[in-house]
Amino acid sequence: MEGLPCRHPAASTAAQRGARLARWPPPPPRPRGPRAASRAASCAATPVVARSRSPANLGLPPTPRLRIAPSPAPARVAAGQGRPRGAPLVECAGGRPREEERSAHVGVSLVGEDKVLQMSSTVPKASNIFWHDCAVGQVDRQKLLKQKGCVVWITGLSGSGKSTLACTLGREIHARGKLAYVLDGDNLRHGLNKDLGFKAEDRAENIRRVGEVAKLFADAGLVCIASLISPYRRDRESCRALLSDGTFIEVFLNMPLELCESRDPKGLYKLARAGKIKGFTGIDDPYEPPLNCEIEITEVDGVCPSPSDMAGQVVSYLEEKGFLHE
Repeated sequence: MEGLPCRHPAASTAAQRGARLARWPPPPPRPRGPRAASRAASCAATPVVARSRSPANLGLPPTPRLRIAPSPAPARVAAGQGRPRGAPLVECAGGRPREEERSAHVGVSLVGEDKVLQMSSTVPKASNIFWHDCAVGQVDRQKLLKQKGCVVWITGLSGSGKSTLACTLGREIHARGKLAYVLDGDNLRHGLNKDLGFKAEDRAENIRRVGEVAKLFADAGLVCIASLISPYRRDRESCRALLSDGTFIEVFLNMPLELCESRDPKGLYKLARAGKIKGFTGIDDPYEPPLNCEIEITEVDGVCPSPSDMAGQVVSYLEEKGFLHE
């Protein structure tokens, strides 16, 4: 505009900055009362020092530093304080005492300093799992049920009549007022073993799982009836080894392949013969018959016994050995 002096923007900005710097530092705010004046004086007298955010500076207890040594490492415990062989060493550099830290370890129960914790020999991959006994045992449960727990393991080719015998046997035991439970191989593959196929290693794992479950049923005092092809002798013997002597009763349905194939209730033999099923027991995968089974059921004069007759044979054995009474 005419009549007004011309001012350059850059020159004006530089002049303003110089004026602000000349007044630095700014005067402290005026306190409004005696307490505010005291606080202001204290803050002015205290130098500003950078502080770390460590737990000690924040007023918190020190954070424990946890170090876990592998099981082969030598134990670092005080004399008289034993540590189970294979248990991991847990050291605490701060916080709770080491003994309390050990007691809080999952799976460890310390009753006394000299308490020796027994590990289950059937757990090969875990070193920090310990067996816990309960006050009520198998003998107590058997007295309550007025029977003795055992496993009746029915083995044979597909179509030999294993499931039919298992269900008939379960009904016969139930009719006598005793408690039994059937573990059918096909039924278990709908749930517990649905992730397994029919390769050799899958078959072995299938039998191992069923054997462990059957052992639990027998320990509960029940007559557990397991019905599976279980073609490999080694796997069946492994299940036998899980139980005490005389409580694993192997029942071999020794029916000829021709009879089983003529029945073919599930149409599996036909598919195997056509090459649509690989590794089918009796066709292109072997079946190893038992060498010393407790019961063997065969044809009589070329005729297969009825389910009731076969079940009666097993019931007679159970009664003779005292499993159906105290």
